[in-house]
Amino acid sequence: MGSDKTTAGGTAGAPFAGARIGRVAAPIREQVLDVIRQGILDFQLRPGQRLIERELIEQLGVSRPTIREVLSRLVAEGLVTIQPQHGAIVAVLSPVEAEDIYEMRVPLEVLVMQRFVKRATDEEIVELRRALERIEEITEAGSETQSRLRAKDDFYQIVFEGARSPALAQTLQTMQGRIRLLRATSLATPGRPEASLEEIRALVDAIERRDLNDVAAAATAHVRNASASALSRLAETDPDAKEQ
Repeated sequence: MGSDKTTAGGTAGAPFAGARIGRVAAPIREQVLDVIRQGILDFQLRPGQRLIERELIEQLGVSRPTIREVLSRLVAEGLVTIQPQHGAIVAVLSPVEAEDIYEMRVPLEVLVMQRFVKRATDEEIVELRRALERIEEITEAGSETQSRLRAKDDFYQIVFEGARSPALAQTLQTMQGRIRLLRATSLATPGRPEASLEEIRALVDAIERRDLNDVAAAATAHVRNASASALSRLAETDPDAKEQ
């Protein structure tokens, strides 16, 4: 492995110290993509942080073409942006971009939840209840945001698989990186983790009844409330938003 003296943004630390590139069967590019993407989603690489090719090459022990291809993929996912004179940086979502993402998410989330109701087995619905119980444990324990995010990731993965709609899952998963960044913003709002838990409980209750109307209402309420929380928090830190 390459040097761990600096992070990808040029600050002290080693965000990729645990990476094991080339030690598993997956293609190198996919391994590197997974490592950098996870570094962004886990906030080891912070919004606005520069991703310097030379440092990524040294830390991950891969070629420049590999790094460039991976950064292009992350640009397509909305997790990285390219700025003139600065190169690649971890994306910073503005309140306007966040609002658009949430507006797109509402109908997509309703649809995937309803597909889950129609197509999931009883065993998958039981599995979803168990995922909810994990979210309850983490929320009640007051765990850090990363644990909450991983528990939500597990919950949605069950939904995606049970919905049995590859096209819908692919569309949502293309947005998942940005959704996860916004989810972290929302969950950082005081009281939001507990409110989110109550919303997910209502959603799972409706799913267990296989009530499509109640599922739609619960999914919509959850996304709308998350949106209000995240947008409020983003507005507090975005100078342009304050001027509008």
